[in-house]
Order: sequence, then structure tokens, then C-alpha cells
Amino acid sequence: MPLDPLIAQLLEMGRSQPKISALPVAEAREAMVARVALMKPLAPADVVTKDLVTASSGGPMMLRLYHPPAAPGPLPVLVWLHGGGWVIGSIETHDALCRFLCKEGPLLVVAVEYRLAPESRSPAQQRDVLDALRWTAATIADHGGDPDHIIVGGDSAGGNLAALAALSIRDSGGPALAGQMLVYPVTDYPTDANPSYAANGDYGLTKVDMLWFWQHWLADGASADVSTAPLRASLEGLPPAYVVTAEYDVLKDEGDAYAAKLAAAGVDVEYESVPGMMHGFFSVAGFVPAATDAVRRAARWAASV
Repeated sequence: MPLDPLIAQLLEMGRSQPKISALPVAEAREAMVARVALMKPLAPADVVTKDLVTASSGGPMMLRLYHPPAAPGPLPVLVWLHGGGWVIGSIETHDALCRFLCKEGPLLVVAVEYRLAPESRSPAQQRDVLDALRWTAATIADHGGDPDHIIVGGDSAGGNLAALAALSIRDSGGPALAGQMLVYPVTDYPTDANPSYAANGDYGLTKVDMLWFWQHWLADGASADVSTAPLRASLEGLPPAYVVTAEYDVLKDEGDAYAAKLAAAGVDVEYESVPGMMHGFFSVAGFVPAATDAVRRAARWAASV
């Protein structure tokens, strides 16, 4: 279907702004903050939040807990990993989305302020995520959450980290997961073998942007492998998955491929390619009705899986 009219409006507003890959890292981070600022007033204001700091392998790590109003516990828990190519993004840039996920579930959401590249390259982010999941399993009952119902989820690079966490827990042990929510996830290094890179390069995120992100994230001299590109891993024995892609997204093909590979490996997969949307559309919930509906479906899956 054609690009959603409201999404097209947002895309046109952004055309005058420089591409992420043309900016220094600090300016790219500031640009993301500015982009999401317009959506913050639209997020549910009655969600209760609490910031705390926990220890991690990289030092103190901030978490933000989101509790739905008047929801009896224990609540299903969603550990959320923000997008931004492992380089930009934060708890703050994804605050509005976490509020929507929390209220629509209802869910107790744990947002993770993992370390960013290039200051901290892979595998720093993977380690932070596992530390956050261990903290959640050990203490979330004290905050009204159900330690037996923990989902790991994220969007874009956060979806990549969520998929990698599920693989790591399967292979090396860790907190049991009830599911994994992967929203337009990065699952492999950019390749021209995926037609969506050419077909959807005019809709915000581009292949050049993705190469910029990967080059900042990978350790010097490293290549993508199963520790960074989950599509290259064996996927048997993973928890149920909810995979969302967008019709007009350069990452659509690798998200589609990951969902198909999960299903072929015998994993219970619920998959949705949302028509008329482009990369990042979960972050415009509250403004674009189709995005709001998609966030609601994902949140309710996480609450019921």
C-alpha cells in the first residue's frame, strides 16, 4: 500500500535534515533527541516511572521502570532495549514508546540504558543486556513484576540485542525468557542481496547509515559473526518470538528472513509486516493511528505469551 499519509508528512519534514551518517556522533545523538521531542506530549502521562541504578560489568547502569496505573500485580515484564544503531538513542528517546507499551499491555517495562558505541564497542552492549536481565529476574518481584514472565524486546539495534540475548541465554544459561519481541530488528550486516536496501533507501534509514552504525559498533578489525548478527546463528530452542517489520524499511528483508528462519527452526513465531510504515514507526505511536495500533498489538502479545 502507499506510504501512510502521516508517515509521509513526517518523512517530508525530515528531508531538510542531514543524514545520520553525515554527522559526528554527538550531533547524531542530539538530532535523535530533537526528532522524538514532538512525540513526548502524546504519550500516556499516567504511567508511573522509577529510575534506579544497578551494577553491571561495565559499571553503574541506569534502568527506568514503567508501571501501568491501577494494574494489579504481579505483572508480565518487558525488558526494553532502545534502538539507535548501538550509537545513538537512550532511555529518554524511547520514553514515549515505553509508556505506550506499558499501558497497552499492561506490562511492567524495564528500559535499559546500555553503553553506546563507539565509546564502548561490541560486546559491551550484549553484556549490559544480560546484566539487566539478571537484575530483572532477581529483583523484579519487589517491584510488582512476575519473574516467571520476562520478555526481552527492542527496536532496530535494540531488536538485534534482544535476539542476541535470547541466543546467549539458550547457549550459556541465564534468566528464563517467556518470549522475545523484535521490532524491525537488525539481524545481519548490510548486504545488496536484500532488495529492501535498494527499494526502501528513500524512506529515512539508508544502507549508508547502517554501514556507519556497524562501523562504529564492531571492534576494530572485527567482522560481523554470530555474536553480532543473529541471522547467522542456529535458531533452534529459542523462546516464542513476535517479529515486526515495516513495508518501507531497508531492514525489512533481514527481519522477514529472521522470522522465517525462526519458524523453520520450530520456534513459535508471530510475524507482522506493517503496511504503509517506514523504519522507526513505533516511536510515532500516539500520532499515527496505524503505529499506535501496531504498538498495542505487540504489547498485548507480550502480556499474554
